[in-house]
Amino acid sequence: MRRLRPSASRPVAAAVLAGLLLAAGPAAAAPVAGTESAATTDGRHGGHHGGTRYQSTLLAKAPADECFVDIGVDYPAGPPCEAGQPKVNQSYVWGLTRYKHRLWFGTGANINCMTSGNNLRNTQPTRNDDWVCEYGQSEIARRNPQLPPTLGDHRTPRLYTYDTRSRQMIERTDAVRAASADDANRLTTTAGIRAAGNHRGVVLLGGPALGATLNMFAFDADTGAFLGSRNFTEYGNIRHFLVADGELYTGVGVGPNGGERGLVLRWTGSKADPFSFTEVANLPAQAVDLTVHRGRIFVTTWVGVEADVATTAGPVSPTADIADMPTADDPSPPNVAGVWMSPKLSENGPGLDGRDADRWTRVWSVLEYEPDPVIARTYGLGGLASYGGYLYWGTMHVPFKATTVHLAAYPPTDEQGVRDSVRNTQRAIGIFRGSFSHGHHHGHGQRGGGHGDRVDLLYGASELPAYDPAAGVWASTSTGYTPLYGASGFDNPTLNYTWKMIVAGGRLYVGTMDWSYLAKELQQEEPVPPADVARGGDDDDEEEDLAFGADLWVFESPHRSAKKVDNAGLGNYLNYGVRSMVVDGPTVYLGMANPMNLRTDPTDDVPEGGWELIKLTPKHHHHH
Repeated sequence: MRRLRPSASRPVAAAVLAGLLLAAGPAAAAPVAGTESAATTDGRHGGHHGGTRYQSTLLAKAPADECFVDIGVDYPAGPPCEAGQPKVNQSYVWGLTRYKHRLWFGTGANINCMTSGNNLRNTQPTRNDDWVCEYGQSEIARRNPQLPPTLGDHRTPRLYTYDTRSRQMIERTDAVRAASADDANRLTTTAGIRAAGNHRGVVLLGGPALGATLNMFAFDADTGAFLGSRNFTEYGNIRHFLVADGELYTGVGVGPNGGERGLVLRWTGSKADPFSFTEVANLPAQAVDLTVHRGRIFVTTWVGVEADVATTAGPVSPTADIADMPTADDPSPPNVAGVWMSPKLSENGPGLDGRDADRWTRVWSVLEYEPDPVIARTYGLGGLASYGGYLYWGTMHVPFKATTVHLAAYPPTDEQGVRDSVRNTQRAIGIFRGSFSHGHHHGHGQRGGGHGDRVDLLYGASELPAYDPAAGVWASTSTGYTPLYGASGFDNPTLNYTWKMIVAGGRLYVGTMDWSYLAKELQQEEPVPPADVARGGDDDDEEEDLAFGADLWVFESPHRSAKKVDNAGLGNYLNYGVRSMVVDGPTVYLGMANPMNLRTDPTDDVPEGGWELIKLTPKHHHHH
């Protein structure tokens, strides 16, 4: 640890960080971890761990949809491309839902470019062998000067159904475009279809609009007919739907990208009136995911310092929320990501209503784990699920977000100080669980909880670096927990999102994002090892097991550690995340995130970019 001289040197910090960001491209890239985390093991074979083998099958994939010559050059006709190369813009299966034997989903295009532009204010066009982000130099931005550069890589999202019986995919985008000019315009101005759900024969597909509003599209689940669309000016983001006790709920955010506060809505609609909702929760931060546990709805949240899709123009000060930091004099927790619990669903009749809106309780917050209050403000909480009597949840970390905010809060005075900040602000996901059987919890499990519910850390760190502003140094600080099963990120320091958790066939699946493939673009002279690695000793064997591509983990019992289903993108290591998951009995359908928009050559030795829809089935083995 070195004490920093107090002379301000913002240009040094800016220069070093700019170098990191430019090399990184998207926000999902992060400082290079040692070369070990970029092992190029292919890992396409199905995993065989313990008693279960998992079979994954690619059902559908994003087609190339544009021809690309170079940054700032108009797009030639095609594909097929007589000039330039094919480009695949549609990168995420962002919203996914199942109705009988039909999967409905919507996509998001070039999400990594939009994330980088919005989160890290990085709009310098960037191109490498894997992807291009054109920002303000794209043909679309040049033809629409009123469009902020952050949105230059936006493309209209696409809507699809996939029939799991006939194995046929039908694109439904044109049904919206053909319905009316207003419907077509709503689709064009949607950042992506981030959420999908269905109930009572209606499919709802929604996403943030290119402003501070929300667009939603409805279809008849039985006939496939388009029922209409609506723009909600009062909401700015949406991520997931949930059916609980026969009623459909969704979580939304208010303001640009949902950054101001959050709500839970109960759907009160029908095929005749598909866009009717009642507000049943007022939350201080946007709702991320929802699940039912012990007769209540539990919701994870993500605060406004953390916006992860570009829906606004203009810079936002990363220090905007620093004023809300807790101090020694005022220990009341600020608005940080948390787990929130509803009243009992049966209390006021079937399901929640407006009377319940102010009766939710925060049962856990990231300040109970993360010892650095500035870094804590940049956490999100992601997927959650009820399994084996416990509620499970995990954390979310946009790489470099904590770095950016920390450098702004406490500008280092020299380049070494910047490097210390970069290294010590990195976090990999933590996986937690609690029972919440009494509807509340007192303190930490391993901090001697006493009465009430224990919270256990399953994967994470017993100590994390926290900054001491008075001394100007970073110090390893207790989190108050001892992980039961392993280090952060399921022992993988480049797992940065707990994107979705789902229970199928008596197992709990955890879909994550792994930024290691993006991080390889960062060729720093001195690699920056991530701080959040609770490994020690000689672990060469483990290092070789790290691979590019999304990791999917499964708990086959609430009494044992998780097992790796796959750690290399389910057959395509360019798939950096398992973004969405739905269940059909023991089968799980996975919607993958893959923004490698220039990887479209089927003849080279690199897999292809663009979203993928994958079927995962467990295959049992008998032990004798």
